[in-house]
Amino acid sequence: MTELNSGVQRKAEIVRKTNETDIKLAFAVDGTGEVKLETDVPFLNHMLDLFAKHGQFDLQVEARGDIDIDDHHTVEDIGICLGQTLREALGDKRGIKRYASVFVPMDEALAQVIVDVSNRPHFENRAEYPSAQVGSFSTELVHEFLWKLALEARITLHVIVHYGHNTHHMIEAVFKALGRAIDEATSIDPRVQGVPSTKGVL
Repeated sequence: MTELNSGVQRKAEIVRKTNETDIKLAFAVDGTGEVKLETDVPFLNHMLDLFAKHGQFDLQVEARGDIDIDDHHTVEDIGICLGQTLREALGDKRGIKRYASVFVPMDEALAQVIVDVSNRPHFENRAEYPSAQVGSFSTELVHEFLWKLALEARITLHVIVHYGHNTHHMIEAVFKALGRAIDEATSIDPRVQGVPSTKGVL
């Protein structure tokens, strides 16, 4: 794991226990794509692996939830935890690029993710998936995960799937683009003095 010039590593950990889920999550912005995932939702494991590998983040997740009901609470709470650790890891956001826009193709599908690390949480979703399920995974949970990630990380997040006909490919392109966009937006630009805002704070 690389360090900033200040010697401070941008990373955070969280433990979240509720009557519905039990989650331990560790996230490092300046990582190498090292991933360890143990959740009850295999498709989400696959998407988180793509997100971390393409963002060069280190990510560890141990999550158990009430999947006997459905995957909703587990997916939602992992999004919450990931957002909270991202926000904590970035600290005062000094020196970051702040913005990013990334296109990623996956065969016939094309996704775009735009990020502003703004401290103003907002989520815009322009994605319609042909199938309601990918295996046992409900595609509506993609929206739930991304919305909670944006809310808890306090970022502005726009997701656009321009086209595609294979739902798995479309969602995969979104998560790859998400990793790359957050990586770019949180990267340190040596030209930036303080935070990249005329307000002087993010």
